[in-house]
Amino acid sequence: QVQVVESGGGLVQAGGSLRLSCAASGSILGINSMGWYRQAPGKQRELVAAITSGGATNYAGSVKGRFTISRDNAKNTVYLQMNSLKPEDTAVYYCKAVRYSVASWGQGTQVIVSS
Repeated sequence: QVQVVESGGGLVQAGGSLRLSCAASGSILGINSMGWYRQAPGKQRELVAAITSGGATNYAGSVKGRFTISRDNAKNTVYLQMNSLKPEDTAVYYCKAVRYSVASWGQGTQVIVSS
């Protein structure tokens, strides 16, 4: 079983930056991909960015050019660098790890972008 723990959320002004971290532990061998999702109040959870074990990345159109996902395999950690933040980026951000088609979710970290 994989455990994931997010950190790095907070309050930031529009135009600012934040970096989220997601640390995986447990049965990490075989993790196929990790990704960041977000859920705003009253909305469905949506994909923000994902990265495969091979390093391929995928981004939501709304964050392309502003957010960057990366991974440090030695630390079993995935990062989400968020630049040029907008109020509409306000949400709870969740990390997901997929290992042999089984998904493990973190508890989420709150990001609030003030205008």
